[in-house]
Amino acid sequence: MQRTALVTGGARGIGRAILDTLAGDGFAVVVLDRLGDLAHEAAAAVEVAGGRALAVEGDIAQSASVAAAMDAAEARFGHVDVLVNNAGWDDMMPFLDTDEAFWDRVVEINFKGPLRTIHRLLPGMLERRWGRIVNVASDAGRVGSSHEAVYSGAKGGLIAFTKTIARESARHGVTANCVCPGPVDTPRLQELIEARGDGLMSAMVRAVPMKRIGQPHDVAEAVRLFTGEDAGYITGQTLSVSGGLTMA
Repeated sequence: MQRTALVTGGARGIGRAILDTLAGDGFAVVVLDRLGDLAHEAAAAVEVAGGRALAVEGDIAQSASVAAAMDAAEARFGHVDVLVNNAGWDDMMPFLDTDEAFWDRVVEINFKGPLRTIHRLLPGMLERRWGRIVNVASDAGRVGSSHEAVYSGAKGGLIAFTKTIARESARHGVTANCVCPGPVDTPRLQELIEARGDGLMSAMVRAVPMKRIGQPHDVAEAVRLFTGEDAGYITGQTLSVSGGLTMA
């Protein structure tokens, strides 16, 4: 039986690398992203390579959109066995420069988005007694990050939430784990660099012991670890992918 994996924010960057990696491992894949054109391009590339894929345009910050996306995934593939909550968003600024509208956006996407997808898909996993949930959090949620106060809080909440889901689901064959990237070369990071100058990139590189920032495939390999058939005894864990930037 072919298993199905759904990746939020799977149209580009880390999400695209995860999507391609899981498709290469034999999963049928669903890419859920607000960027509809890029989502369809990603799904088409998987199918050209001989895989099965579905692109769904949707917004994880909207409950109705999430419900419609999950319905579409199940209509196509029957059920979803692996859920990777990768979609996220942030902007870098001191906390006192933020306002409540900014807080709401960060929390809706980075924390409540995974709540919505898990709330919708977890019952089916529990019923089938098999499932893998991987939440892409951030090392900002483990150790804090200057100019990312609200994002750090949302990702820290996601880590704690994931551990609780792991406890509640462990007896039913469903695992839940977090992957926490450090700085990764993504389109969003490039947008921040363009807004703030090249000094941001050089500062990140200097801080990482490996003297490079991560690439999307680095994170995808960590996600792969948690999604395999033989990973059923690993749950409630938080794995950093940071080139040694954080080691505790």
